[in-house]
Amino acid sequence: MGAFILDQVLGMKWLNDLVGRGLASLGLDLASRLGGSLQFFLYDVVKISLLLCGLIFMISYIQSYFPPEKTQKILSNFRGLGANILGALLGTVTPFCSCSSIPLFIGFTSGGLPLGVTFSFLISSPMVDLGSLVLLMSIFGPKVALAYVFLGLVIAVAGGSLIQGLHLEEEVEDFIHQARPVDLEEPSLSQGERALYAKDQVVETLRKVFPYILVGVGLGALIHNWIPQKWVVGLLGHRNPLGVPLATLIGIPMYADIFGTIPIAEALLFKGAQLGTVLAFMMGVTTLSLPSMIMLKKAIKPKLLGVFIAICALGIMGVGYLFNLMEGFII
Repeated sequence: MGAFILDQVLGMKWLNDLVGRGLASLGLDLASRLGGSLQFFLYDVVKISLLLCGLIFMISYIQSYFPPEKTQKILSNFRGLGANILGALLGTVTPFCSCSSIPLFIGFTSGGLPLGVTFSFLISSPMVDLGSLVLLMSIFGPKVALAYVFLGLVIAVAGGSLIQGLHLEEEVEDFIHQARPVDLEEPSLSQGERALYAKDQVVETLRKVFPYILVGVGLGALIHNWIPQKWVVGLLGHRNPLGVPLATLIGIPMYADIFGTIPIAEALLFKGAQLGTVLAFMMGVTTLSLPSMIMLKKAIKPKLLGVFIAICALGIMGVGYLFNLMEGFII
């Protein structure tokens, strides 16, 4: 049953076979570069889109019970390490990219939550959302997916705790401290209204991320069928000890969410890149993308931004090297 769920429900192998038969009926050779690229592209775009819609609906339905005001109240009741853990866990059921998480981070900070808690949330939200768990499980298996999410949460909790311990509250821009939190009365929604909210979130999120899915899957198809394997192995394989920091740096200038990066990661792994190096690339893209850092710079001062980037980069590279060491045991 477990294998069926992974292969046919999450992995949708039936869809890959269906796409292959359809392309073959059109006279395309699936063993050729063009045929293989088209099969990879169509299969991954449809699979990721279907999983995305289902995940967003489920997560948004859950979110309807936890509007930002209620989340803020819950977090305000905790202190210390427990608050950081809760902040990181709440990040797993919130927006799918760092740029979407930053407005919530600003709201939580202006509402008086401890800085470490808000940063634990900010780190975990794009890095280890529930979507990443399901998609990683569909491609890399449950061991890799669970280890990735666990270590991502460790980075979020440790990073937030370290920032709290450094007492960098003065490094937040003044306009955030001066903002008055809005105390809204918690709305009471019917089940139908929650379902409607979840449906609207599906449409809105898909509209935002679908272009990145197309770009990510397109790059994955290019790597999968057109880039020589020796190039990927030389740069990101076991013979290059600097593959992990290189992959992290390559990911930073890009902007995508987990749904756009997984097809690239899948193709890189197929071509011989090490698992940890591939996951470091994914974390770099989702957590430290240049556009999100530009947005974050508007809210915090350079010293705190530098500390945040250093913590995330070191944590990501540490996870990358750890996965490279464990690769033989979890794949």
